[in-house]
Amino acid sequence: MPFYHKLGIIPRKRHVVFRNPEGGLYQEELVGTQGFSGMSALAYHLHAPTQIRAIESPYPVQPKIAIENNINPLKFEGFAVPPVDDYIDSRRVLFLNSDMAIGLAAPTATSAYFFKNTDSDEIIFVHKGRGELQTMFGMVPFEPGDYLVIPRGTIYKLEWETTDNRLLLVESHGPVLTPRRYRNEFGQMLEHAPFCERDIKRPEILETFNEQGDFEVRIKKRNTIFPFQYPYHPFDVVGWDGYHYPYAFNIRDFEPLTGRIHMPPPIHQTFEGRNFVVCSFVPRLYDYHPEAIPAPYHHSNVDSDEILYYVDGNFMSRNDVRPGQLTLHPAGIPHGPHPGAIERSIGQKETGELAVMIDPFNPLMVTEDALKLEVEDYYRVWYENGVAQD
Repeated sequence: MPFYHKLGIIPRKRHVVFRNPEGGLYQEELVGTQGFSGMSALAYHLHAPTQIRAIESPYPVQPKIAIENNINPLKFEGFAVPPVDDYIDSRRVLFLNSDMAIGLAAPTATSAYFFKNTDSDEIIFVHKGRGELQTMFGMVPFEPGDYLVIPRGTIYKLEWETTDNRLLLVESHGPVLTPRRYRNEFGQMLEHAPFCERDIKRPEILETFNEQGDFEVRIKKRNTIFPFQYPYHPFDVVGWDGYHYPYAFNIRDFEPLTGRIHMPPPIHQTFEGRNFVVCSFVPRLYDYHPEAIPAPYHHSNVDSDEILYYVDGNFMSRNDVRPGQLTLHPAGIPHGPHPGAIERSIGQKETGELAVMIDPFNPLMVTEDALKLEVEDYYRVWYENGVAQD
């Protein structure tokens, strides 16, 4: 997130002597991405973060591809993903390409280990569940509707207060940012942006753990999990500052932009990554031209796939969709409102829908785990009962 934040105690200058009360040096660590040119933070540890007690046997978590080249509209029952206690085991990748992976998870308990994704920034959308994102940068409480944005390389743990938990996961192989058109040259959110810095939940409580023992951190690198054992608690930071840290943003704090006639999906954009965007559909007033059609027009996804994840309410352009379902409308063929949705929308004044849309600009491959959730013959919804629609 491109604005400055700090917690705890830090020295007045970077890279200078900074001693603890006993006279020893605090251990400085630069945490960042894109070499030395991307966003970064300077953290000060009680113990050197390079100490490793043991490395256990790695194991693969490579998704199995079922459809490499897809052009079929597909629908999936997301809540059919089975609940699993273990966090890593609960994660199921459904779609992926060279830029990203999209999946679901239903963890039911807090894992004893810590997790670090070294390949990807993560966006975790909390559909169901409540708890605390714990990191060395501090703690971020979360609730339903929160997007948790976790920069790559962040060691974290999800501490759950609940057992019925449902997550939508996006792993981005490039940085996750707010939309450029909503920021000025200094990184500040502009007045016409649909959210601002006040809506961002940053780490506000930094708890320093000075504990020695066996602390397991499971590190993901290139679809392999490497279990590392560290001799000190990974959250031994006394202070940090910078631009590289996890945060939360609730979908209900997104302020929709409306107009006299139907506005295209980019007005719902919330995040951008490398060759993809994430958008938030939220309750809003409909278009107010006297002859406006609130439902979207048919459009051809010539250069992007579209994933829609349904969260709550009645999605105005769709028939028979329920919370937790996903649809994939692939590039190459047109898609649009389900039969009856256009006529049904005329004269309506507002919608109460909540949904997350992910548009990758490179084609997605579909995994075997996704096909286990597929609703058959979704493509026929536009051709009701075998009868062509006008």
